[in-house]
Amino acid sequence: MTEDIWSFALDLYAQPDCEAACLALQEAGADVCLLLAGAWFGARGVACGEQRLDALAKASAGWQNEVVRPLRTLRQQWKARARNDAHLEELRETLKTLELRAERLQLERLAEAGRDWAEEDRDELDAWLQGCAGEAGKARRGALQQLRTAAASRAAP
Repeated sequence: MTEDIWSFALDLYAQPDCEAACLALQEAGADVCLLLAGAWFGARGVACGEQRLDALAKASAGWQNEVVRPLRTLRQQWKARARNDAHLEELRETLKTLELRAERLQLERLAEAGRDWAEEDRDELDAWLQGCAGEAGKARRGALQQLRTAAASRAAP
């Protein structure tokens, strides 16, 4: 598979029920970029293991906590006030663009963290998604199943 991680993530996120599943998992504490990266590695047939999951978690955590989450939090805080303030809505849209750019860069960092992992013919999508979802996947099993279904249907020939 030669598709870059960003194109894969955009396509997967556009699948039916995927956005809702990702947002439900995010509310439960999951890192959506980490989940999308896990789906990408799974679709490429890369073997999943604790060391690889740990490497991705380490590559993701700082960026997610220090860059993506603060942008998202501020954008969400401004949502209600921006309905009645055109200038604040303009700034909120700028934040949304920055948040999306930060997520793209996070995904690229995750792809780079696994650049040496060989593509194989392995079906470990479930392992990648469960490993990347962590406790959020246990709390939101239905959402994780929706994401799994979307990723599996996208990967099907």
